[in-house]
Amino acid sequence: MGSTGMDVDFDVVIVGGGPVGLMLASELGLQPGRVLVLERLAEPSGQSRALGLHSRTVEVLDQRGLLPRFSEGAPVWPKGHFAGMRLLDLSKLNGRHTYALMVPQSRTEAILEERARELNVEIRRGHRLTELENGPDAVVATVDGPDGEYQIRSRYLVGCDGGSSLIRKLAGIDFPGTASNIDAMLADVHLDQVPDGPHLARCKGGVFGTVPLGGDLYRVVSVEFRPPTAHRDDPVDLEELAASVKRVTDQELQMRDPVWLSRFGDATRQAAQYRKGRVMLAGDAAHVHFPAGGQGLNTGIQDVVNLGWKLAAVVNGGPDALLDTYHDERHPVGARVCFNTQAQLALMDPRPEIGPLRELFGTLMEFDEVNRYLAEMITALDVRYPTQPASDHPLAGTRVPEWSIVVDGQSTTTMKLLHSGRGVLVDLTDGPAVARTAAPWLDRLDLVSGSPCTSDVPAAFLLRPDGHVAWLAESPDTDPADLREALRAWFGPAPVRSLPAAAS
Repeated sequence: MGSTGMDVDFDVVIVGGGPVGLMLASELGLQPGRVLVLERLAEPSGQSRALGLHSRTVEVLDQRGLLPRFSEGAPVWPKGHFAGMRLLDLSKLNGRHTYALMVPQSRTEAILEERARELNVEIRRGHRLTELENGPDAVVATVDGPDGEYQIRSRYLVGCDGGSSLIRKLAGIDFPGTASNIDAMLADVHLDQVPDGPHLARCKGGVFGTVPLGGDLYRVVSVEFRPPTAHRDDPVDLEELAASVKRVTDQELQMRDPVWLSRFGDATRQAAQYRKGRVMLAGDAAHVHFPAGGQGLNTGIQDVVNLGWKLAAVVNGGPDALLDTYHDERHPVGARVCFNTQAQLALMDPRPEIGPLRELFGTLMEFDEVNRYLAEMITALDVRYPTQPASDHPLAGTRVPEWSIVVDGQSTTTMKLLHSGRGVLVDLTDGPAVARTAAPWLDRLDLVSGSPCTSDVPAAFLLRPDGHVAWLAESPDTDPADLREALRAWFGPAPVRSLPAAAS
């Protein structure tokens, strides 16, 4: 990443080596620079709270060429749910990856750590940040490592350190919302009796669910609608989980040999700011909610795919204001996840008076439009960002479809064009206007000329590195003014070319 003359050790320090932090490291590692990940655990925990990657997350992994590492041997689920009710049909959504890919969080972490190391990102395990100073020119972090305390100066620091984020607290960022009002546990355990397929059921005493993990190993979830009886970090034993399952289902569940057990709740909070000066938040550090629909990890990964390219651009000399668009674009997405998970939990409440509402909502879900709306919301396929200049084209600001084009006689796709993590301007006009307009920005993005394979592909389009459409033109006779404005907005001002000295 570009040098600014600052006396810093790293351009970006990432605090937290879970899936979100490691995905950000992988994004930043695509560009030259100095990136450091600090992870307090000396070794990976091996726990797999999250089990599924939704369609949009699968797409962004495909955009970076990482999908084969995740998909090998991973089960595919073409259905989803809303509040445990009638199935959402993911197969009817637009795109190629209209399914959930069942990858345990521990495997996701391992793949992303391997990727980050391949890109020469430094990862320090067993190093815990204890203090930070968010200064005007740099962030100074105090770190407690295996060999004692030391300090690091960086241009930017990103907190990917979970719902109890120390970075958020040290940066003085408010975390408004509501505390947990439920008592819930989950565990990966071996079952003697095998339930019929994955399910989440509303029972007389709460909510009970199982997810098959292979063989007789299952994820078991038990939710009681009562105030928490223990702190979230307090240990859980098998007897306590069995007692909860009994209260919820009124049945005995024979469980043995737990791999791990944990508590969770429905605390719903969102950071008031995703950026404060040179400190940013992502993932659970920015938003926590009830884990309905498995949206937490997915939202966090999509946070950093939005942030990573912007952060890389700024440390390479781009306008600092670009980082403000991270909050502007992702805060509304996080707010909607908090909202829909609260709605799902309300529909799962076991009180009899909720029954009619649940029945009515279930009937509405049978309408294709409603089913599709909820499926797109859960999978984040409907996320649309504002464009500059503003455009009312239905594709402007949305994720790019997987269009096929021919370049130098070879067929390729928009997914493959995004592997480098750079912006891409695709010119299919067979004319000079687009290339001439983009010429000053070609150090910051790739210009691809070719021909479309199908008639639905626009004549020209500009893709942000995160795969969202920043600008497009249906006609070859396009006015370059809007393209020039979009290039300035997302890739910085055109460089000023010095004029030759006048002859004396």
